[in-house]
Amino acid sequence: MQIKDSFDRTIDYVRIGVTDRCNLRCFYCMPKEGIPYEPKADLLSYEEIIRLLDVLGNLGFRKVRFTGGEPFLRKNFITLLEKTHQLAHFKNIHITTNGTLMTQHITKLMELGINSLNLSLDTLDADRFKKITRRDDFKKVIQTFHTLIDEGFKLKVNAVVMKGINTQDILPLVALAKQHPVSIRFIEEMPFNGGYKENSTIFKATDIFKTIKKKHVSLSPKIGKHGDTSTNYSIDGFIGDVGIIPAFSRTFCDTCNRLRITPKGDIKTCLYDGGTYSIRDYIRSGVTNEQIASKFMELIKLKPKDGFVAEKGTNKSLIREESMSSIGG
Repeated sequence: MQIKDSFDRTIDYVRIGVTDRCNLRCFYCMPKEGIPYEPKADLLSYEEIIRLLDVLGNLGFRKVRFTGGEPFLRKNFITLLEKTHQLAHFKNIHITTNGTLMTQHITKLMELGINSLNLSLDTLDADRFKKITRRDDFKKVIQTFHTLIDEGFKLKVNAVVMKGINTQDILPLVALAKQHPVSIRFIEEMPFNGGYKENSTIFKATDIFKTIKKKHVSLSPKIGKHGDTSTNYSIDGFIGDVGIIPAFSRTFCDTCNRLRITPKGDIKTCLYDGGTYSIRDYIRSGVTNEQIASKFMELIKLKPKDGFVAEKGTNKSLIREESMSSIGG
């Protein structure tokens, strides 16, 4: 079974934020003092998440990514991973993490066949890491990076590129892919940080490309697949590759295949929409799985053509106030 939206895009990938809490304070994600966290009772329970995943799996969803905040901060997160694995719907279970809390769980992840992770790392400079994250955890994160590589994980490194902050880190991060089988992915900064970015303040995907191409003239695009947000490139002599995600420019929307569920159960069919439908309240009203499935199909049909259309239909003040930690990445 395949679920298609109104623009004939197959929707088969769900991203679920399991918590809005994070132990870092990256300034592009949340303010220094943090954000008002949702009470535990307002978050989707693990039982509710598994129920939603079972419904989505029966609708043809085959990929799930757990995000946060920092997902390993939520108590018994491994239990959720075990139950998701037992569903057998999902060929691909992925996690996005900041790498500060997960090394103790690596063996269990391998047992569950979860060998693909996204690691957030915006710089290889310890002082700049502390400035960006407001925490002194660089050594811990880089140790996690090397441990995951040594254990054979398929690893993607996500680096948010910010004008005047870490553009000097682009080439050092690219160099990681020369010696290691990793994908280094550079992401345009987005407005979900309690502030708002205009075009003039964004270091765009084209700027990132020019920076890499100037140093590595052999940079050449790789063949992508449906749903890719990243345009990936190979470089002669490199084991890994690099990618660029135009998250602000939004040039990948025509192949979008994803649905987002925030930690408190709001559905976002697009990162730039208001995300105002609460699937949490719906399932707590006593509905059947068949009714939940129908609701998902209804919401997917309302998925906007692209992020620009979604943004036009959303009060921009909502975007200005949202934190990526509360959205779920």
